[in-house]
Amino acid sequence: MGTGILSIGVSGIRAAQYGLMVTEHNVVNASTPGYTRQSTMQATNMSVYTGAGAFGQGVNVVTVSRMYDRFLTGQVNSAQTQVSYLDTMYKQLSQIDNMLADSKAGLSPALQSFFSGVQQVAANPSLIEGRQAMLTTSESLIGQFKNMDTRLTEMGAEIEGRITDTVEMINGFAEQIAHVNQRIMVAESGYGQPANDLRDQRDQMIAELNKLISVEAVTDSQGNFSVFIGSGQQLVVGGTSSELVAAPSRADSGRLALSIATAGTPIELPEKLITGGELGGLIEFRSKSLDSAKNELGRIAVSLSLTFNAQHSLGQNMLGQIEGEAGFIGNFFSVPDPRILTNSENSGSGSMSATFTAAQHNGNFYTDLTGSDYQLTFAAGGAYSIMRLSDKQVVSTGTGPGTATFDGIELAITATGDNGDRFLIKPTDEAARNIAMNATLASDPRLINAAAPMRTVPNQANSGAMTISQGEVSTGYSTAVLPLTLTANAGNLSGLPVTWSWSVVYSDGTPQTGTGAIPLTFGAATLSKIEYQGMSFSVAGTPANNDSFKIERNEGGVQDGRNAVLLGKLQTATTMVGGQATFQSVYSSLVSANGVKTRSAKLGLESQEAVLKQATANRDAFSAVNLDEEAANLLKFQQAYQASAKSLQVGSQLFDTLLSIF
Repeated sequence: MGTGILSIGVSGIRAAQYGLMVTEHNVVNASTPGYTRQSTMQATNMSVYTGAGAFGQGVNVVTVSRMYDRFLTGQVNSAQTQVSYLDTMYKQLSQIDNMLADSKAGLSPALQSFFSGVQQVAANPSLIEGRQAMLTTSESLIGQFKNMDTRLTEMGAEIEGRITDTVEMINGFAEQIAHVNQRIMVAESGYGQPANDLRDQRDQMIAELNKLISVEAVTDSQGNFSVFIGSGQQLVVGGTSSELVAAPSRADSGRLALSIATAGTPIELPEKLITGGELGGLIEFRSKSLDSAKNELGRIAVSLSLTFNAQHSLGQNMLGQIEGEAGFIGNFFSVPDPRILTNSENSGSGSMSATFTAAQHNGNFYTDLTGSDYQLTFAAGGAYSIMRLSDKQVVSTGTGPGTATFDGIELAITATGDNGDRFLIKPTDEAARNIAMNATLASDPRLINAAAPMRTVPNQANSGAMTISQGEVSTGYSTAVLPLTLTANAGNLSGLPVTWSWSVVYSDGTPQTGTGAIPLTFGAATLSKIEYQGMSFSVAGTPANNDSFKIERNEGGVQDGRNAVLLGKLQTATTMVGGQATFQSVYSSLVSANGVKTRSAKLGLESQEAVLKQATANRDAFSAVNLDEEAANLLKFQQAYQASAKSLQVGSQLFDTLLSIF
């Protein structure tokens, strides 16, 4: 009986001692990041069966277990990766938002100042100082385009650097997780017990890795622990880790893409697979916000250049020069042609170039540019399709070589590529950086085309009420027929050569075309507009017989600001989005869209932080160390130790008594 009492007491002391050790371990690691509370799991020893019944033989500690719930931990990791993603997005978006919306340093005040300079020339075209002021405001506008693009480019370089750094940290965590996996496998296979502290270390690394990129940790039926990213790409499998590589993209060598290193060629991952965490935030910000801001800014620069140039080329400078004459400068601004990037995986010899199509006219000049990038993909036999990447819509198909026109771009394919070859077309991403003013014009304000190339002079002897406006010209106009004199007689205006046709509009909106004399009336309607050789004139009133009007070149028209007036009207004209939006409205949309994204990221961050806080609280309530509870456990195991020691003492005394009898 003494031996049974002694062994039971010893087992109780051992169990209490183990309980004290685990409790002390919990206490000292209460502030250790990633530590999970541990506890001993006890079981009774096998009983001894006798005729008097089954007598227990004490207790044993089966194992030390972690108070771990993979579902609660998964909720924390999921919330954490979203917090890191949204925090990165918000910080980056805020930088663009602050730049675009700045009332003093944004593009809006520069546009306003530029068109104010144009209006000064329109008000007093003969004043050299006013023309010089227009050139100065032009330089300021160009400088603002360049400054904003430079800031966006610097942000892009910062993003590339942060992507590289983040990838290095991800690889570091992957290697550490693989190493800990090996240690866990060795420890657990050798002792048959869970390596709790090593598992905590691994879980903490997973938590830190989730801050960088969204990962999924999986344990298979054999106990192998693996970590996956994206749509199942392996980052860690057991004791082996894969390496993420940040290298120049095959589609655009000027930006980094992520690849999984393999024994052969690294496998480039689509950006859509990089989700969550800081890296996901950086990738998405770059593709959906930074690129968009650069493209939109460039779209405004190109549209301003094309429409302003188109109207400017219709004017006459202070020296009396017009389009087609020596010394005349039509293009006020210049922008680079769209860039075309060859995919590094192409096997063929495809070749092409791109230009912007001329501004169109529907009452004012406008462009069809979208601000999107495009991808051209060749199929068999030289067939190709062009996809607008912003909405994944195919905008043009055909078979090369040849010319494709889409969204304000003209693409000349001079040689076709092999089946599967791809080319990236970036129309506007560098336009804001490279917009410039004609250097010759910048040095001589007299070359600003403020005047119209022709004018109407009524005969001083006219006695009727008819008036004919000074006129406007459109693209392709010709002054070769000037001067000419229009004379009212017998209900007609005569004087136009019969070799070219005219088109007119009457007061009821009826259009007519013809050659020779122009009828002054059409039914009850009277003549209201004449168009001839790209020149148009508004007509009002009724003439007397033999009233005449001379149309001639605008010689010495230094006081004429008609073309400058039309240039100034471009500020509020619908010059963009296919003639549906103004420069200012497109820029305002850019500011607004980025502001909405910034606000959405901020609200999402605040919401997700609350989710993370709640998930962390739920996990900690189950897994974290509670010092009050551990203090109670210390007392419990202390008392259990003392009680077992006392039972051991009693057993010893009983054994001594038995020995004294003999």
